[in-house]
Amino acid sequence: MNYEGAKENILQLLDSLSDNLYYHGKHHTLDVLQTTKELCDLENIDAYHTILMQTAALLHDSGFTIDNKNHEELGCGITRELLPKYGYTDGEIEMICSMIMSTKIPQSPKNIYEEIICDADLDYLGREDFPRIGKTLFDELSVFGVLNDIKEWNKIQIKFLSNHTYFTKTNIARRQPKKQEFIAELQELVNNY
Repeated sequence: MNYEGAKENILQLLDSLSDNLYYHGKHHTLDVLQTTKELCDLENIDAYHTILMQTAALLHDSGFTIDNKNHEELGCGITRELLPKYGYTDGEIEMICSMIMSTKIPQSPKNIYEEIICDADLDYLGREDFPRIGKTLFDELSVFGVLNDIKEWNKIQIKFLSNHTYFTKTNIARRQPKKQEFIAELQELVNNY
């Protein structure tokens, strides 16, 4: 399989993402890719599966190049069309699609590879840059007319953060404590409304 060739093609594809995708832009995919690499190393994933997971990270939001609804399914369509050109087998492609589908909210990973992709996708929930990244998601949802009330958004964030689970031992240890702090901060903010 030619991962570097596939990566170059996927990154070119992601250049076509709408400028209104303040959260789901190419920058998010690159963040998920970097976090996937980190988690693969920290969770002792072999080189072969790391490449498959990096490919899934690159493609996990590629469906947004078509539509912002059902983007995981659309991303699997892109995956099935694109990856055979780079020597990925049918089995590898289906494994990648399964990883992409596991990121659909609510996340539903069935193995360590899917757990890592899910944790990489929402890694920021327990990082210092959570407030900044969360604002980009609010801005994106506002543009698409889904939400435009910051008070309502903060209530949604509390519910989302409270229902969210990290799956890997690594992220439970390194991200869960900070996420709990953010829940408390948001709860205090909402209590003052």
